Amino acid sequence: MSALIAPSILSADFANLERDLGAIATADYAHVDVMDNHFVPNLTLGLPIFERLAQVSPVPLDAHLMIADPDRWAPGYAEAGAASVTFHAEAATAPVRLARELRRLGSRAGLALRPATSVEPFLDLLPEFDMLLVMSVEPGFGGQSFIEGVLPKVRRIRDAVSEAGLDVWVQVDGGISRATIERAADAGANVFVAGSAVYGAENVPGEIAALRALADQHTH
Repeated sequence: MSALIAPSILSADFANLERDLGAIATADYAHVDVMDNHFVPNLTLGLPIFERLAQVSPVPLDAHLMIADPDRWAPGYAEAGAASVTFHAEAATAPVRLARELRRLGSRAGLALRPATSVEPFLDLLPEFDMLLVMSVEPGFGGQSFIEGVLPKVRRIRDAVSEAGLDVWVQVDGGISRATIERAADAGANVFVAGSAVYGAENVPGEIAALRALADQHTH
């Protein structure tokens, strides 16, 4: 399984989002953090801006909804053109029903877990999801340090996915850089969200390639 790199535009210049999406044209996805100032203490962008980004992005959009009531709002992002929509287990009322609706609308369905959220309640439901996202920082802000303690959770997910013979991706988001991506890949992640590591690099395509190469040496 090859590594997929999804730079987070949370670290991009919000006054030049189309330009900065173009800068990551060699990535596999553009990770779009949608925050509502309710589920997390930050406010980023909403559906109208996301819909416009989907029209101009050179790579598929990976929507990460850090919002309250995703049961109501998440389908709109699938309809707006998201290739993947990930909602938080802590915020969803009916995660399986929501995942099925996202798939019906043509999007991959992802389930996100905060660092302290256990994956065990969801392991029997893995076939209902296309991706599990393990947060390796507390959601809400970019530039935080990687939480090493989430790696056993990544490993449990990968083991469960492999044991069941499923094609479920495992994404890690938060503090991913050249210093941490190998450990995340070794634990079983195959999709990596990197914000400041990519957009803070002098050579953005070169950084994407370097991260992909490092992860590919360790992906399962």
